[in-house]
Amino acid sequence: MGERVVLRASDGHELGAYIARPVGEPVACLVVIQEIFGVNAHIRAVADGFARDGFFAVAPAVFDRIERDVELEYSGPDQQKAMSFIPRLNADTGVMDVAAAIDYAARQTGKKVGVVGYCYGGSMAWLAATRLAPSAAVGYYGGLIPRLAEEAPKAPVMLHFGREDAHIPAEGVNRVQALHPEVEIHWYDAGHAFNRDVGPGYRPEAAKLARERTVAFLRQHLEAVS
Repeated sequence: MGERVVLRASDGHELGAYIARPVGEPVACLVVIQEIFGVNAHIRAVADGFARDGFFAVAPAVFDRIERDVELEYSGPDQQKAMSFIPRLNADTGVMDVAAAIDYAARQTGKKVGVVGYCYGGSMAWLAATRLAPSAAVGYYGGLIPRLAEEAPKAPVMLHFGREDAHIPAEGVNRVQALHPEVEIHWYDAGHAFNRDVGPGYRPEAAKLARERTVAFLRQHLEAVS
């Protein structure tokens, strides 16, 4: 289902991206933003899943500025390497790369474009909503979102968090909700990375419900009104 393309950001940086095309005409476009483990098999599978739902999905390799073609597993040396990327991440250039993916998807299809991200990508989805112009954004357990709560979304936003997530204190999320009551926030009886079906944190019931809500939200805001 997937293919690889090269995107160009506004500063001239070239980055890779994984493309998953739906069968037939796409209902809309979706930029899928990776965790800190790169555009690995799991993220590609997530993009493929959204393509089966009718979305033209683009997963930009936003770590290409640090190291090309990052694809990591979730334990051992790979996990340690993934963690080493965190202090080297730059939100401003990350937003540029997400913008390149949004622009590419729009040019390819002429459809509305949404953003969905997981962990690091969840935080980037929030920044896409506050600094760019997607038609909707969904963030899963984005740990930086409470620190970025002063930024106001310019698009409809849905956020998913786990009540057992030790990385993201509830008071931080509650502050986001207080500052932005229009943002749709959902809590689940789960910890961090509950959507990742290849790790110990996976909670199938929470993942299923969050995905149903996500797809319904995206269809509401991205599909063309007849």
